[in-house]
Amino acid sequence: MARLVFDIETTALPLDTFDEVQKEYLFRELEKLPDDEAKATRRTEIERLFNLWPLTAQVVCIAMLNVETQRGKVLFTAEDYEDGGETGPVEFMPCADEAELLSAFWDVAKRYDQIVTFNGRGFDVPFIYLRSAILNVPISRKDWLGYRFATEPHCDLAEQLSFYGVSGREGAARKFNLDFYCKVFGIDSPKSHGVTGMDVGNLLAERKYREIAEYCLRDVQATMLLYKIWQERLAGIK
Repeated sequence: MARLVFDIETTALPLDTFDEVQKEYLFRELEKLPDDEAKATRRTEIERLFNLWPLTAQVVCIAMLNVETQRGKVLFTAEDYEDGGETGPVEFMPCADEAELLSAFWDVAKRYDQIVTFNGRGFDVPFIYLRSAILNVPISRKDWLGYRFATEPHCDLAEQLSFYGVSGREGAARKFNLDFYCKVFGIDSPKSHGVTGMDVGNLLAERKYREIAEYCLRDVQATMLLYKIWQERLAGIK
């Protein structure tokens, strides 16, 4: 079975992407707040959430690794990026725009029987489905949100390690973030290198495309190691 581990990085679209009616809709709740300070605070919070919604954000990087060979590819949007020409098990591929990035991703995805993600069912997969639809990019795999209580064709480690939320938010199997699981299981955390998902927008503005790509790849490498631990120690628990 060919298995692919992947992760995406996203960043908010510029506010001027939206017309006045859309902006009014996005910030409508501000009118209910009592003062300007409260409105400003909530506005900042809403704008931060733009990064998480496929109707207000875009995909700027997708990193992928083959579980069996540990070879892979990192796709990232970049302007005027000069490839260093390095060779290795992972290819870094700059793309002119998001549509090109997503097209390249779906071309790779169709070759795999199973995907492995961390919170991919709740975030990555619906995000790339909707962004692909918005940009009219053909989707080669439309079955990744199928039966939730199965690991094929999609093994979501966030669901596996929380046993599908069996104990709720506060119980023994509550869900933690990838960084926390990595530290507990002795895996080098992607965030230990000084970059987090919150930095992606600033890195993009600074044209530090390779730093975004390398951070996304570290997420995937950590997810793959976590997957192997789950596979060896926990797979099959019902």
